[in-house]
Amino acid sequence: MGVYLVPELIKMGYSVDVYSLEEVKSENDKLKYFVGNAVDMTVLKEILKTKYTAIVDFMIYTEAQFKERYELFLSATKQYVYLSSYRVYANEELPIKETSPRLFDVMEERDKDFFATPDYSLLKAKGEELLKNSGSKNWTIIRPAVTYSKRRLQLMTLEGVQFIPRTLKGKKVIVPKEALSVQGTMSWAGDVAKMIALLIENEKALGESFTVSTSEHHSWGEIADYYKELIGLEIVPVDTEIFLQVISAEQWRNACRYQLIYDRLFDRVIDNRKILEVTGLKQEDLMPLYEGLKLELSDINTNTNWINGSTATDERMDNYLNNL
Repeated sequence: MGVYLVPELIKMGYSVDVYSLEEVKSENDKLKYFVGNAVDMTVLKEILKTKYTAIVDFMIYTEAQFKERYELFLSATKQYVYLSSYRVYANEELPIKETSPRLFDVMEERDKDFFATPDYSLLKAKGEELLKNSGSKNWTIIRPAVTYSKRRLQLMTLEGVQFIPRTLKGKKVIVPKEALSVQGTMSWAGDVAKMIALLIENEKALGESFTVSTSEHHSWGEIADYYKELIGLEIVPVDTEIFLQVISAEQWRNACRYQLIYDRLFDRVIDNRKILEVTGLKQEDLMPLYEGLKLELSDINTNTNWINGSTATDERMDNYLNNL
């Protein structure tokens, strides 16, 4: 999202500072890059010496880390934009609206083991709660759906680095068969960036939450077919437990399981009228999924991330498929 957000903000007349772990050179006077880990409190306090009009925070914090930092953000800027996720939503109503129940609201009694974990969906909801109870209103919560770009492409819980290199080598990819008929929502990062940019210095955005997403949705089976048409993806549907054992190392298996059963196996159909109304965008302005995937996959044969990509998942998939 950030790759697309920076030029949007510059186009709107803002000067932009970007803090990253990577060293990047700028060719624009209005854009400065800084190397630094913003989770480090010393680095963060140095960053916040500058009084920014807005801070868009893409970081992921532990619960304790965010408790230590959120008041610093609120006091250091006119508008703090907090990256949450559509994964906070439970499976209580369709289409999903900003007021729809969250997993944090309903799961304490239904699944105590899950509720006790530092799952991404729960961490983000706890961060939302801190902002809502802060006594301040100079925050904006954004909840992206699955968001794709050249840097990140997804299929169910699989990341591009797990299935694109295999596809380019003519190998098959296993997927959880239970997800094939489930509705998923994937938004183009360029559209999400435009939505975020139009929330900056927008009075209607203060003290509000927004699902920054398209309303277009498809079954994951249909999305797999898009990848098949565009890059030749061949899938092998398997039971969920087999899928989890193959694609995730043991120490990450529960996290992968929760992402699958408490997100990708939920129908994710978004009512995006709130973000469209506040930004002035229209659904027809947004990139259709097939065209967006085609755009972001246009350099697939020269992108070294995909050509040379290899993960432990790749070896486990080979072993499983060879033993069928």
